[in-house]
Amino acid sequence: MSGILYVTGTPIGNLEDMTLRQLRILQEVDFIAAEDTRVTRKLLTHFEIRTELVSYHEHSDRNVIDGILNRIASGQNCAIVTDAGMPCISDPGEILVRACYERGISVQTVPGASAVITALSVCGGSTRQFVFYGFLPTEKKQRSEMLRELQTESRTSVLYEAPHKLCRTLADLCEIAGADRKIAICRELTKIHEEVLRFSLKDAVKYYETHIPKGEFVLVLDGAEKSEPDDAFTLQDAVAIAESYLAQGMPAMTAAKSAAKQTGISKNQIYQKLHS
Repeated sequence: MSGILYVTGTPIGNLEDMTLRQLRILQEVDFIAAEDTRVTRKLLTHFEIRTELVSYHEHSDRNVIDGILNRIASGQNCAIVTDAGMPCISDPGEILVRACYERGISVQTVPGASAVITALSVCGGSTRQFVFYGFLPTEKKQRSEMLRELQTESRTSVLYEAPHKLCRTLADLCEIAGADRKIAICRELTKIHEEVLRFSLKDAVKYYETHIPKGEFVLVLDGAEKSEPDDAFTLQDAVAIAESYLAQGMPAMTAAKSAAKQTGISKNQIYQKLHS
């Protein structure tokens, strides 16, 4: 009988956030697939757990994945963990989970802390609807496309950012989303130096001109105000707006969506006109 892959959360900082079920699973499984075995070994040592560790990360090749799958298929149980938080969220664990389903291997979740949800809970903005972007792309074109999406995204947006990139990201967001748009900057969540600051984007940029970013950051950006449909806009007007976005390098469907939000005209109508 095939074993089970347990997608197992771990604390994002404070070890007291470890759950009883997480501890039991990590003790009972035959082996643990860890993003960084050195980090996970420290966690296991703290709780006196001696389960076998194998390395699984974004650079693992197909042979590593097949090796893990074969062990589970033979009847062994495996827990997959990331360095902190829930595996498979902006994490290569999603590849292993997908491969398990393809092989007919059972997957179960052992939930725990998540930086995304933790940041949302203290952001001070709307949490009714949100979208998670992970890290902004480093490639210029892809980064520009995502920033343009954030410009018109009406839901709360959550991003991860490294300290050495924070100032550039805040400056880009300020330029494209507007100086008065609100953002919560969550640093070192659940750790000793936890800090949550809520600013306008212009004030956030100014703050980090004199404060060196340190630690791990989660950014929670308020959604853009929804444009009320304006009867004065015609389909022709909407297409012209979409064409201006196309000229900036935006993909056609994204341009149509942005123009639709701005004018109240159907994005499908705009998209069809762009290709007529």
